[in-house]
Order: sequence, then structure tokens, then C-alpha cells
Amino acid sequence: TQPLRTALLRPCASRAVRALGARACSSDAATAPAEAAVEPEQLRSTFLETMRWRGFLHQSTDLAALDDAMSGGRVVAYLGFDATASSLHVGSLLQIMLLRHFQRAGHKPIVLVGGGTTKVGDPSGKDASRQLLDEEAIASNIEGISRVFGRFLTFGEGPTDALLVNNDAWLSPLSYLAFLRDYGRHFTINRMLSFESVKQRLARESPLSFLEFNYMILQAYDFLELHRRHGATLQFGGSDQWGNIISGVELGRRADGAQLFGLTAPLVTTADGKKMGKTAAGAVWLNEDLLSPYEYWQFWRNTADADVGRFLRFFTELPQDEVEKLEALRGAQINDAKVVLANEATRMLHGEACLAEIQATAASLFAAGGGGGGGGTASLKRVKLSADEAAAGVPVVDLFVSLELGKSKSEVRRLVAGGGAKLNDVKIEDAALLISTASFEAASEIKLSAGKKKHGVVELAQ
Repeated sequence: TQPLRTALLRPCASRAVRALGARACSSDAATAPAEAAVEPEQLRSTFLETMRWRGFLHQSTDLAALDDAMSGGRVVAYLGFDATASSLHVGSLLQIMLLRHFQRAGHKPIVLVGGGTTKVGDPSGKDASRQLLDEEAIASNIEGISRVFGRFLTFGEGPTDALLVNNDAWLSPLSYLAFLRDYGRHFTINRMLSFESVKQRLARESPLSFLEFNYMILQAYDFLELHRRHGATLQFGGSDQWGNIISGVELGRRADGAQLFGLTAPLVTTADGKKMGKTAAGAVWLNEDLLSPYEYWQFWRNTADADVGRFLRFFTELPQDEVEKLEALRGAQINDAKVVLANEATRMLHGEACLAEIQATAASLFAAGGGGGGGGTASLKRVKLSADEAAAGVPVVDLFVSLELGKSKSEVRRLVAGGGAKLNDVKIEDAALLISTASFEAASEIKLSAGKKKHGVVELAQ
């Protein structure tokens, strides 16, 4: 049999693509000896060349053969999402954009939701076992995460239309003994112990259950099943999935003699080294019932200067010349690039219609000396007070918590003490303040703010 050839791609470094030996199967594959070099200009596939320029390419198995396959016709590829929450967050967006570019290049994407693998739990990047969810919770989460895919991909019956597939269809009916006999023999404990997700847990002396240890086998089997059922020959994933992807490629070769490929995108971190998708206020969710379109827009608008160029490449479809012009902006002008980034990212997820309201709200809040309650706040999170509640008075700390401007009353009290809590842009001096009918004066709403970037509206019910 031919050795498995892998490549580590460094789009931000030397721009050279190194083909690595068969044993380079974990996320530290960069330490393996190089056998050959493939220059980026040799890529013939439009998709791979676009992904190289945008910075999506990190690792690949046999890049030259994959390039031949993709430049020679339609390829079917998949990417998996486990149902561990009711919504995906922005950390998953790079993978979704990868599928979107893939489809727009004339190929067929498969979205695999992990109804089966979520029952086990992926140990990658975790210091402890994931909480096990019951069937009802998994089904509810699948419904929640599936909403977003239709906003980025075209689903249907056509040759390049996307498919949504649930791996519970083949994993739950498996017979344990038959599965071990037919497929367990293709995996060695020696090799599995070398995977980064396992090594990290063992190095930290964190428990790794036998249940989690089986996750990589199930993910490898997913690839084999998707190849047999739908002709998938390529698996996408984040770089933390590299070892699991390699296992699937090898299982396909050993079980069916199939030539399968794997390609990973980098795990995105911000310029200060933090993991993409999290903020001090929590996860940046993609479902609007968990994060409003305005808050989503504001997340992108608040991008650090050093991240703007990368994020324009990753999270928009702007052409290369336009991105490079925006990347060249310096000083205060870089804020123009941040607005473009926020508009483009929000348009793709939430649609064009919400942008006018968002921009009106932003203009009100970011304008010099930006005013208090009223106009320009339509996109902000809001709570309503009844006439009776307003007459009695409601503690301002309760309203801050209701608007998710603070996680707890004690946090809000600290915010007030530090001078960061404001009512209609005026500092709140007393944490015991009650919001009453008099607080609204002649207006129907008031604005509460936590710092300069988090705002909410209290509306007086008529």
C-alpha cells in the first residue's frame, strides 16, 4: 500500500506547502521531515487557490492528488458539527465559510450533524469529559444548529446542492461485536495514544474515559459511511480534528481501498491570543434568539485593528483587490474597514433587511455626544415595564441583569461603583436606584449602558 501523504500549509509564513510522511498524523505534524515542496502557484483548483489566499488552508493529505481531483470535476466533501448546544457560535463560522466557498466553486457539500457522536463527546481540546445529553436534548440542539446552514448554503437535489445528514442513522444501529470485529482491527492503541487530543489529556493527568477514547473511531467510520452512501472523498475540519480526519482517510483505504482526503483550516485566535467565538460577555452565538443582529454586528465592529485584515479574508466574500485596499487603511481610517467587515458578516447571517436598523442604532450610539433614549435604538435588546411596575419602581440592577448587561446583581453593583453604568449616557451614582415612571420623563424608553459598547433599552408599556 502507498504511504499516506500529508501536508502542512503555512499561508502566512513561507507560502510553501510541505508534503509530510505517513507518521505525521497529529496536530504537531509540522515536526515531521519534509519529503517535497509544492509551490502555491502550482495549484490548479480554483477552490484551493482561493482558500490559500484567504488563509483557510492549514493541513492536507496529498495536496497534489486533491488538487488534481478538484480541478478535474465535482468533489463531494463533508464537515461535521456535534449538537452540544442549541446554537453554533462564531468559532464555527470559519468552517461554514469553507463549505460555502466549496459549493460556490462547483462542488457538493455535506453538513453532518452529530446525532450519534454527540452521545459520546469529542475529547479534542477539553480537559474534562463533556456533559452527556439525552436524546431529547440532542434532537433539540440539532434543530437549533441546523437553522444557520441554510443562510450560507443552497440545499436541494441538484448535483452541487448541499445535503444535511445525521450520523445517528448509522451509528445507533451498530452491533458492538460486529463493529469491533470489522473495523476495530484497523486501529492500534499505539497510534491512538499518539493523537494530540489524547496526549494532552494524559499529560495533564485528566481522566479520559473509554467512551471518549472511542470518539475518533466513530468519526473515522463516519467518513467511510459518507463515502459509501454519498460518494464523499474529502473531509474538512479544524486543525484540532487532524488526527481524527487522518484515521478516516486510512480506514477508507484499508476497508474499501478508497482514496480519501482530509483538509483542515486553522483554529482562529484573536490578535491577543484568545480563542475566536468568546467574549467577556460570553459566546457570540449565530442564532438570533441568543444574540441579536445588532450585538452580532457590534462584535465585528469591535474587532481589534490587528485582526481586521484576516477577518475580512475569512468572514466576507469581498474580492481580493477590495480586501487589500481595506487592509492598507491605517489610523482612524481602519474603522471604515471594521464597518465593512461588520456589515458583510451580518448581511450573510441575518440578511440585508436588518442592516438599516443596525446602522441607525450604531450612528446614534457612536456619534460624538450620542444622545440618550429614543431614536436609533431599535436594534438593541429591550425589556418592557408595565405601568404598575413603573409606578412601584424596579431596581436598576435587576434591569441590567434582564438586559444581559451584567451576569449578576453583584456584578452590576461593581459596575456602578466603578463608574461604568449609565442611564441615557449619564453615570449612575447609586446602585439602589429605582427606575420609575419619573425616570422616563416625557419619553417612552430609556437607555442603559455598561461601558461604552454594551447597551439595552427599558421600554415603558403604553
